[in-house]
Amino acid sequence: MADITNSKLTDPDTGILKKDACIVLVRTDWNAAVTEQLERGCIAVLEKYGVKKTIVLTVPGAVEIPFAVKSYWEHCGKKERPDAFIALGCVIRGDTPHFEYVCQAVTNGVLQLNLSLPVPTIFGVLTVNNEEQAMERIGGKHGHKGEEAALTALKMTGLLETFKN
Repeated sequence: MADITNSKLTDPDTGILKKDACIVLVRTDWNAAVTEQLERGCIAVLEKYGVKKTIVLTVPGAVEIPFAVKSYWEHCGKKERPDAFIALGCVIRGDTPHFEYVCQAVTNGVLQLNLSLPVPTIFGVLTVNNEEQAMERIGGKHGHKGEEAALTALKMTGLLETFKN
């Protein structure tokens, strides 16, 4: 099982944090109580590290996240382009195979974005078996995945900056 204590992600001294970044969060309406907490944690970390601009887009569900990211990128002007996107959502297993289809679709969509866009799309979508597991990942025993997504975005944008030098 993935455990945040096995990572140096939350250590700001590992990786390069880009403080003047513009980050676009794309969050889902589905499982809103969980995604709102992911968003709050994410924004708190971005503010803590002085991110200059955060934009939040809301989509109905996880499958729509990749479309929103790609459409935003294609329609914003070059001067308004973000340094990173963060996908936030929560898919909870139900009684049908729908869970597998949704999880696979959003995972593949974010992968394709990471391979086609020149900026990262961070995967902050919880894929859990039940509500208890979701709660454990928004400030419970498994940390806060919204905060971790924000740190990942900052470190990836910082990494991109090193390639420009």
